[in-house]
Amino acid sequence: MHEMGIAMQIIEIASSSIPAEMENPSVARVNIRVGKLTAVVPSSLTFCFNIAARETPLAGAELSIEEVPVVARCRKCGHEWTISGPDFSCENCGDGDVDLLSGRELEIVSLELAQ
Repeated sequence: MHEMGIAMQIIEIASSSIPAEMENPSVARVNIRVGKLTAVVPSSLTFCFNIAARETPLAGAELSIEEVPVVARCRKCGHEWTISGPDFSCENCGDGDVDLLSGRELEIVSLELAQ
């Protein structure tokens, strides 16, 4: 389960983003974007995050996950579309030479501190 490793990295990055001068900081929410091609299972990532965040400033924080669809552009005809299945061929002309515009993201968007 690679979600535990990802959860631990999110916690490490988010913890290091908290201003050093804050006393007893508490994080309310961590907002992330996860592309469909990352093979991350959101429910597993949330579960791992909640376990790994114990005894850190992120304990009890909500992990808000925005799932990013796989979007491609055909190099031959320029058509853009959202890929929903295993076929990456252009739905317009059938060519297989495509650029992936989204779907591989795995990024922390923002961190919300509790009041």
